[in-house]
Amino acid sequence: MPILVKRLGPGKDIYSELKALVEEQKLGAAVVLSLVGSLKVGSLRYAGQENASKLEGPLEIVSATGTLGLSGMHVHISVSDSNGRTTGGHLMPGNLVYTTCEIVLHDFSKEWKFERVLDLSTGYPELVGVSLHLK
Repeated sequence: MPILVKRLGPGKDIYSELKALVEEQKLGAAVVLSLVGSLKVGSLRYAGQENASKLEGPLEIVSATGTLGLSGMHVHISVSDSNGRTTGGHLMPGNLVYTTCEIVLHDFSKEWKFERVLDLSTGYPELVGVSLHLK
């Protein structure tokens, strides 16, 4: 199963770049193995909130995890400021790279397809993994 590696330079929007990478590579199912770097501006949606909160940088990306596919992505990211205060939430559009962002994804597309299906109990499109070998 392939590993995809991409480096983003200053000013790139991580959310938009991940979305474009999914479309360009036709990723049916992928997970974030590593996402490290720095932000000049952060944009996170916190638990229970409808809108993103803007964070002024510089910020260090200290962790990230998530699932990506052609039907959508769900990525969480944690960032710390110059005093080490750390916060995390849903990755939203507007996370602009400060110096660099290194992305490493594991592509499971030959084995799986990740779909997003509306779950009436949560009100959100939730992950459904479809094995391509059990059809």
